[in-house]
Amino acid sequence: MSQGTALAQTNTFAHRNDSSSLAPLSTWGKVQRQTDKIISSKAFQMTYIGVPLIVGGLIIKNEDDHFHNLRNTYIPNFRYHYDDYLQYLPAVAMLGLKIGGVEGRSSWPRMLVSDAITASIMGVAVNTVKHTVSVTRHDGSNTHSFPSGHTAMAFMAATMLHKEYGMTRSPWYSIGGYTVATATAVSRMLNNKHWLSDVMVGAGIGILSTELGYFLADLIFKDKGITHSDLDFEAFNYQRNPSFFGIYMGFSLMPTKFNLSPDVQLKASPGSTAGLEGAWFMNRYIGFGGRFSATSMPLSLTKPLPNPTVPGTTYQVNALKSDPLDMIGGYIGSYLSYPVTNRFLLGTKLLVGCNYSPASRISVLGVEGNKPEMIEKEIVNTNKSFNIGYSTNASVSYILRPNLNVRIFLDYTLIPSHFVSYVANAQKETDRFELHKTLQTFTLGASVNIMLW
Repeated sequence: MSQGTALAQTNTFAHRNDSSSLAPLSTWGKVQRQTDKIISSKAFQMTYIGVPLIVGGLIIKNEDDHFHNLRNTYIPNFRYHYDDYLQYLPAVAMLGLKIGGVEGRSSWPRMLVSDAITASIMGVAVNTVKHTVSVTRHDGSNTHSFPSGHTAMAFMAATMLHKEYGMTRSPWYSIGGYTVATATAVSRMLNNKHWLSDVMVGAGIGILSTELGYFLADLIFKDKGITHSDLDFEAFNYQRNPSFFGIYMGFSLMPTKFNLSPDVQLKASPGSTAGLEGAWFMNRYIGFGGRFSATSMPLSLTKPLPNPTVPGTTYQVNALKSDPLDMIGGYIGSYLSYPVTNRFLLGTKLLVGCNYSPASRISVLGVEGNKPEMIEKEIVNTNKSFNIGYSTNASVSYILRPNLNVRIFLDYTLIPSHFVSYVANAQKETDRFELHKTLQTFTLGASVNIMLW
């Protein structure tokens, strides 16, 4: 075989790996080509993470209480202030690499100007919104909750590290920076200082500020001060095993109605789920992994409570007060993936695991006799429980970059459950009530994953 023939075949193979060839393209091939064109544009590269974070934060703003129930249920006494320092770690790492002589994207003057413009944009944006919107923090300490300044700072610093070293030396610098930034955002919520919408919008502002700061610096410096070119992923082979690890969030719905006592029939309102998930694939199609998640769904009555429901015949029930239905689940099993194109993946999974529900109580609020004050009386107390569960899903994934995957999913989980409740009766005694009920949950959400090629 001649050298020219071998080179032609090599080029053809590389071209096909990039989802195009001399043969007519399929419908999915055309979709892939158009998608690649869009994501390679400068406008998309600057906005594809920051804008969705801000829009998503604004959309879920009215659902902040649901996500905060997860924190209040499982770690209500979390009080650590390492996030005050963690937010700066990606920037410290970037400066440390630069001082240590590791060549990044920019010379010292260009980098400092880029970062100064970025920090100015971020500071003005965050403080303007904070003082204009005036959202009260969850702990009530002040009205500067929205957006999160710590989170904006952390994601600004992580994006600086990404641009200087993640895009030029190794994607793992980007992964490390954004992991630290995400830990900062989560810590702000765990410390009861911010709502989920605060940190999502803060993260979006931090990323967009950096993109805009570097864009303006590029206009000023043009080609001067570029000391290291970006990594070239044009010929990257996406035909690899799609192993991944990531964090996800979603909204959960349970259509099942259930009784925790003969008179108390409940349903779960839409709630929230957050968790971690990962899988190792032995080939492009079959893998093994698992997920760990926490779910919280508010409970409400499906029919009015009778009077009297608690001891005393003169008690008038006005409202129900209930702990949410909380579940922590750990699942393992098989993952299936089908590559429609090299970057578009359809997936499903078959998992089995265990769910833990903490003890909870249900009370009624009402008045007794002619007394004006509202009285709370407990009517049901439920034991903690462990139940086996089964889960499957349907998902669509897209590989934005060689090490970054975004996924939209619909999970379905089946949980044959056993609850034991203790119910106050009219004789001021406690009755034991058992419930065997199969609970079904649907979770619609999205995840961001690191690809472990």
